[in-house]
Amino acid sequence: MPRVFKPAIIILSLQYKCTEMKKLFAFFIAISFTVTVYGQSEPANYVALVAKFKTLYNENKPDSIYKLFGGPMQTSVTPDQWNKTGTALKTQLGALNQCVFTGFTGTRANYDLAFANGNVIMNIEVDKDNHIIGLLFKPGEAKTTAASTMPDDPNLTESPISLKVMSATLSGTLAIPKNISGKVPVVLIIAGSGPTDRDGNNPIGVSASTYKMLASALGKNGIATLRYDKRLIGKSISSTKEKDLRFEDYSDDAIALIKMLHDDARFSKIIVLGHSEGSLIGMLASTDQPVSGYISVAGAGDRIDKIITVQLKDQPDYIKNGFKTIIDSLVRGKFTDKVDPALYSLMRPSVQPYMLSWMRHDPAVEIRKLKIPVLIVQGTTDIQVTVGDAEKLKKAKSDATLLIIPGMSHILKEGPADKAANAATYKDPTLPLKPELVTGIVDFIKKIK
Repeated sequence: MPRVFKPAIIILSLQYKCTEMKKLFAFFIAISFTVTVYGQSEPANYVALVAKFKTLYNENKPDSIYKLFGGPMQTSVTPDQWNKTGTALKTQLGALNQCVFTGFTGTRANYDLAFANGNVIMNIEVDKDNHIIGLLFKPGEAKTTAASTMPDDPNLTESPISLKVMSATLSGTLAIPKNISGKVPVVLIIAGSGPTDRDGNNPIGVSASTYKMLASALGKNGIATLRYDKRLIGKSISSTKEKDLRFEDYSDDAIALIKMLHDDARFSKIIVLGHSEGSLIGMLASTDQPVSGYISVAGAGDRIDKIITVQLKDQPDYIKNGFKTIIDSLVRGKFTDKVDPALYSLMRPSVQPYMLSWMRHDPAVEIRKLKIPVLIVQGTTDIQVTVGDAEKLKKAKSDATLLIIPGMSHILKEGPADKAANAATYKDPTLPLKPELVTGIVDFIKKIK
């Protein structure tokens, strides 16, 4: 049912009550943290649909817009209810001048809408028949992030770093403890998936500042850190197009940063810490490099295609079968040009080469190659990676130290078992890191000779 709020502009939320779509929506919320999303292309079906929406809106034809809705949405919102909402929108916001596609959040396409009387963010979702099955409007100016509000630690000297690598310039923050004489160990922190920045925040629902907190906690224990934005994320720029991006680009970038730290006389030893997707990147970067120790935090234990297949098990057959068909083609070295809209954000043609390069690396195989001390950390209430993943990594690397932390979520903080309540903590930068995490990492680093 539409709900109208009246601060400066209207916020409209239309969500239909379909059980299967609830499951599908929940899946893509999880998958958005599993799969890296970069400069996304606007699908042709969305281009046409949004253009039609804009035209009908400006022509005062809410009845015609209503005909664009899919069946489940039409059963939740009556024509009269939509007409009243559309009229209220037009009254307060005026003409719709521009619709700018900004990317996907799960199955929802995001647009910045410029109206005569204000800016609005629109999230829109369509089904395989190009009917609107989800529609959300919210204020365009509401974009505060934890990174802009969390103060720097006065006990650290933080310096910006910039490193040119092949087809990219990496931007990061080097944090060194104050009042420490002599060389100190340094930890290279590699961020997780999606557009997650150096501080551990991203625009698709995470404002936990996890990596910034970790840098502060390690600094209090005499350990320096380098956290950075991966290429195409945050302030790190690259000329690489999405279709040309490969998983190895990230490990090559990490290797370049390792070599930079190795050449810096202020540091006694280098430890690589990879979180989530960064775990596998860190494994590849630490092999045969001047690294003294490696830490996997919430790292997957299987290949990415196997992980997604498991996550899809409760989804409709057309989703599962569509994904399997694309994966089977990738294994044969073939790409799929026509992708179901429901899978577009995950397996669009331009991201398939990256997915293929990612599939080539099995974490259990890669971790076995490391000839340095290894720490594997996993929380029991992580809704994205399981304890079973950590156990697979431990089995592959028998001499590694395994640290299981009760009650720790994927953002490395206290997280409830309930998935919805757990996901809500992703937006709370005030929650502290689990103390067992910091203690475990510090103890591991101190034992490395």
